[in-house]
Amino acid sequence: MSRTVSLTSRVRMPDGILLQLLQDELILLNLSNGTYYSLDPIGTRIWQLLQTAPAQPLQSIRDTLLEEYKTSAERCAHDLFALVTQLQEHRLLEVVD
Repeated sequence: MSRTVSLTSRVRMPDGILLQLLQDELILLNLSNGTYYSLDPIGTRIWQLLQTAPAQPLQSIRDTLLEEYKTSAERCAHDLFALVTQLQEHRLLEVVD
């Protein structure tokens, strides 16, 4: 079951996830169920931010993305939540609170 994602949510990568960066695309593999997932360059950047600041709430990730990309706060949060939810559904990321 997926947990609801908000700006106060924190996430972590569960055990059993392999990563491989191929040029500007990140490939993730969940060893427990064989699920592969590919991230485009922006998704890869989000993943990097999630991994470098795992204890930070998603609001911090959104704020960093807003500094790096020209988009609205609303659109950025929507896209961030969508990616985190998809990764959570594929068991590649866990929302811990």
